[in-house]
Amino acid sequence: MRILKYRKTEGQKLRKRHAGNAERVITKITKGDVVQVMRGGDKGKTGKVMRVFLKTGRVLVEGINIVKRHTRATRPEETGGIIEKPAPVALSNVMLIDPKTGKATRIRARIDTDGTKERVSVKSGDVIPRDR
Repeated sequence: MRILKYRKTEGQKLRKRHAGNAERVITKITKGDVVQVMRGGDKGKTGKVMRVFLKTGRVLVEGINIVKRHTRATRPEETGGIIEKPAPVALSNVMLIDPKTGKATRIRARIDTDGTKERVSVKSGDVIPRDR
């Protein structure tokens, strides 16, 4: 790495470079939500969100995007083989399921009477509770 002449510019360069790494995707989908896949090989399937990856903008959905992983037995008592496990799906390819209608819907945010932010279904207008 090149040695910079002025200390002030060196600090600015580092700040700019690491700011991109720390960015997180803003999403209204959280762990425990039921979502429907809108694009890809599993289009139309529904599943429960197991994990949300905010840095990469992906979600891990139960039973969706199953991939095969070949594993080797590292110890004599272990067995090697092919393990099937779910892989993350892009957030843009999933939609939240409306609990009233059971169909995929977009979400709006609304401030409740007591001041808390809540998710509202665009199709039915009902509140979608967060399971935490």
